[in-house]
Amino acid sequence: MTTLRSFRSDDLASLVAYNNAELPHVSELTPQTGEELIEMAHDVAVVADDSGILGFVVAFVPGSAYHSLNYRWFDTSFDDFVYVDRIVVVPEAQGRGVGRMLYEHVGALAAQRGCAVTCEVNVVPPNEPSMRFHERLGFSEVGQLGTEQKRVALLAWDVVTYRRDMKRRNTYQNIKATDENNASDAAT
Repeated sequence: MTTLRSFRSDDLASLVAYNNAELPHVSELTPQTGEELIEMAHDVAVVADDSGILGFVVAFVPGSAYHSLNYRWFDTSFDDFVYVDRIVVVPEAQGRGVGRMLYEHVGALAAQRGCAVTCEVNVVPPNEPSMRFHERLGFSEVGQLGTEQKRVALLAWDVVTYRRDMKRRNTYQNIKATDENNASDAAT
């Protein structure tokens, strides 16, 4: 069974290995820098099943001592946010809803705070699958940072509006289904 849970200390070696398998889309970690990152983070969540870790997310909120230039951009540009520093889904689990599960978790944190989820995606070198994924979730570009060799698109996802719209869509679908059932019952 696939479950979402909090990071545990015995996850560190897997987290570092899976992270480093995704270079250059994420920055490299050592066991020491991974541990430091997790200690600074507001939230670290893992999706796992019986075979092990399928993916993880590391998130920050304003006021952290984290020195990432991308995080600092959001910290000076937004009053409140939940920043996804990195999200990694192992290749075998891609396309199985693991990334969406992790973002729903982070989205719930942001909705509780009444703020956006923020992140960055490489545009140089390009990470087109990640950009498409984020666009499907509803992220919008709010800026760019970098050089000709390394550039990222800075993205924000208004989860409060997203959740309100999903609630409306689900309500509409329930009303439509009820109307269709009533019409079917009336015909018989």
